[in-house]
Amino acid sequence: MAAARVLLLLSGHPEAASFARSVRGLLGAGPGPEPWPTHCSFKRGQLVLSGGPFPDASARLPLQRPSFCPFAALDQPSEVPGTELPTDRGVDLGVAVILQSTEQTVLLTRRTRTLSISPNLWVPPGGHVEPDEELLDGGLRELREETGLQLAEGQFSWVPLGLWESAYPPRLSWGFPKYHHIVLYLLVISQESQQQLQARIQPNPSEVNAFVWLRPDVAAAVAASEDGTETTRTLPQDLPPSVLAVELKENGATQSLALPMSTLLRTATAEDKERVSTGTKFALKLWLQHLGKKTPPACESGAHLDPLPAKDDRI
Repeated sequence: MAAARVLLLLSGHPEAASFARSVRGLLGAGPGPEPWPTHCSFKRGQLVLSGGPFPDASARLPLQRPSFCPFAALDQPSEVPGTELPTDRGVDLGVAVILQSTEQTVLLTRRTRTLSISPNLWVPPGGHVEPDEELLDGGLRELREETGLQLAEGQFSWVPLGLWESAYPPRLSWGFPKYHHIVLYLLVISQESQQQLQARIQPNPSEVNAFVWLRPDVAAAVAASEDGTETTRTLPQDLPPSVLAVELKENGATQSLALPMSTLLRTATAEDKERVSTGTKFALKLWLQHLGKKTPPACESGAHLDPLPAKDDRI
């Protein structure tokens, strides 16, 4: 049997997180919307989480899930009668890279329509962490595989931002979950400009069919379009009607794309609609906090994120 990728310290000793149970719930988080401060230990191909401090913990990060997380609902059997999920599966481990240029813009990519998981969503580059792979290595590998970008050693720094509990499908109304991940968002701060980085991007057409750079003001508006809420938010009046993106054509060439702001602000109400993923909105919010900026008040999480120095070595 493969080694567990996500371990929880619940009774003083590590145990594999169960596919069928919400990690956030098992760690003691209440029903409120605030991210749950979680103590973490990063190991090769593995993540150890606890609701309290433990000797090997190297970071304290906010752990969040969407308000409509199916595993939260499935933790209440009376509300979802007849549901049976596998009890012999664990939770998978993923990593995603928030790549920041010297202009303080960040890169998002659009997943191709043909992917079996989360097609047509705007997300940062990322994916599964391989067994025995350092988490930073996994993030940089996914960045390279999806965009062609290889960052030279010594030309970037990094810091962990937060953790996201992900299910797919993300809503019970779209089907019972087939995948359960904890995704670690890493902020990777490049010493190169957006123009320098973009000149080297070569999207992998099997995974990515477009990419875009977001400024902090646009990222704040996207983070404010929180999924699963009914709160009406007033967005800044000076937002552009569209942002300039790059799209991959069928012949492999690229072309400019005027990406409507309405697409970036769309919420998770329909399964096949192009939008920014809910986890990405959470990551953008954490990125803005790292920059010392704030999202609109209605979206402030109030979560505690321990300040960590930027690092330029491996996890």
